[in-house]
Amino acid sequence: MSKFAKKKDAGLPAVNTASLPDIVFMLLFFFMTVTVMKDSSLKVENTLPNASETKKLEKKDRVIYIYVGQPTSQYKAQFGEEARIQLNDKFSSPNEVGDYILSERAKKPQEIQNVLTTALKVDRNANMGLISDIKLQLREVNALKVNYTTFEGNAFNNLK
Repeated sequence: MSKFAKKKDAGLPAVNTASLPDIVFMLLFFFMTVTVMKDSSLKVENTLPNASETKKLEKKDRVIYIYVGQPTSQYKAQFGEEARIQLNDKFSSPNEVGDYILSERAKKPQEIQNVLTTALKVDRNANMGLISDIKLQLREVNALKVNYTTFEGNAFNNLK
């Protein structure tokens, strides 16, 4: 009789799951620090026009957004059919644009305050008089770098 018996079909050992909670929490902390929360919801209809010559903005942290368009269906009863300005999460008048730009500029770090871009996301059916009023307010607060956000495509498709 032999003292050492050969193991028959012992199979693979079980997977060690002792470090699994550490990995899960490490991934959780990673996504918590990297994820950016959505700061505002769109309250205006925003069908952007097409343009043939477009350029992508590289640094999104240097952009202040202003949305212009008709209120969505849930806000039409309260605000009407006319195009409105949305700053963050509220409807505003053209006179409030300057104060909004100054407050958003103050929230940014000092080194990028002079290179901020104001991006106008304007609905293709918005009134140009409203856009002109916004641009006048931007000039008053010296926000001269303005970007019109569009889709890339044939500009003649805007004539529909």
